[in-house]
Amino acid sequence: MTPLTRSPSPDAARADMTANAGRRKWLGGTARAVAGAGLLSLVDPLVRAGAWAAGTDAPEKTEVKIGFIPLTDCASVVMASVLGIDKKYGVKITPSKEASWAAVRDKLMNGELDMAHVLYGLVYGVHMGIGGPKKDMAVLMSLNQNGQGITLSKKLLDSGARDGESLAKLMAAEKREYTFAQTFPTGTHAMWLYYWLAAYGINPMKDAKVITVPPPQMVANMRVGNMDGYCVGEPWGARAIMDKIGFTTVTSQGIWTDHPEKVLGTSADFVNRNPNTARAVTAAILEAGKWIDASPENRRKTAETIAAKSYVNTDASGIVDRMLGQYEDGLGKKWTDQHAMRFYADGAANFPYLSDGMWFLTQHKRWGLLKDHPDYLAIATQINRIELYKQAAQAAGVSLPASETRTSKLIDGVVWDGSNPAAYADGFKVKA
Repeated sequence: MTPLTRSPSPDAARADMTANAGRRKWLGGTARAVAGAGLLSLVDPLVRAGAWAAGTDAPEKTEVKIGFIPLTDCASVVMASVLGIDKKYGVKITPSKEASWAAVRDKLMNGELDMAHVLYGLVYGVHMGIGGPKKDMAVLMSLNQNGQGITLSKKLLDSGARDGESLAKLMAAEKREYTFAQTFPTGTHAMWLYYWLAAYGINPMKDAKVITVPPPQMVANMRVGNMDGYCVGEPWGARAIMDKIGFTTVTSQGIWTDHPEKVLGTSADFVNRNPNTARAVTAAILEAGKWIDASPENRRKTAETIAAKSYVNTDASGIVDRMLGQYEDGLGKKWTDQHAMRFYADGAANFPYLSDGMWFLTQHKRWGLLKDHPDYLAIATQINRIELYKQAAQAAGVSLPASETRTSKLIDGVVWDGSNPAAYADGFKVKA
């Protein structure tokens, strides 16, 4: 697929010139670093960090505040800081625990946060001005794939609903207000929830009430009966099972295998002002994700680290099993999931595919969040900073895919490849 091009404005042209100059400096520094990698590996890590930071690729801003929500998939941001990988690239990452995705959005927009572990669809929603102020945004990398899920309440189970098919039958037979929660209106959890319900003929905009609840508050709200089900990231699906208030009816990888999930997001302004910083942080988090995925022991250490009060604030036992792909649904079924949450997968989990970004726009259009079809490819090309990612991947020794788009088949059998997003968005039987 060939990206669309437009004649840049004078301001954009100047920004591109600045970015290109920084890019040449970065690549020069990277080439020198690669050439000396064998020698540097013998040097003390702190001395080695100085070698990265002192070249012409030196980050413009060396202390970077990155927001995160207490979820398992904040792990690569946290571990880049905890393991000191950030220092290798001349930056200091300060993870900042946030209360809600709305808070993350607002702080990214006003500059209180430099970057964030953030919902893919939130970045696109802000860029499009959906449901709030509009600001040009950037996706630097995908942080992870898979590892979310939809939890249904024991009340639904007692009424006969175990899966999508039985839920649809129950909702048709027993008329009442059914309430489901997601974490942000344009975010991934909303889209997984809507897609799954629609696959069974349930229109989330007409047949149910959908509310927004911050991830750490999901379990408490279900415990007091505020919702019949919710979609959220881990460990809040596993927590519902541990607390015996709900069960996992479907994992997000069961809806879309190896789907995009959280991203490293920031404003376009930040990237334009700090391209070297953006590349350095991306490279550090790529390396952290590679470390997490390297062994089961590393995943266990990660679970123990992020379980702390300053991060996810839960028992490590509620994190580690699903990080290792060991699942149980709360109804007696146990399995090893071959598509559990992954942070690296030889770079496959991290590349900011244009088709991934466009998919969220198609669903925003499907559910009436966008009134008209946008220029799908042009917007994805603007937001997803693929060239910057490639440079960071080179610095971190990460493989690149052959294409900037990919093909997937979702739970309803519909294939998405990014080739005709308008027809795809309009082709669903169940929509707003």
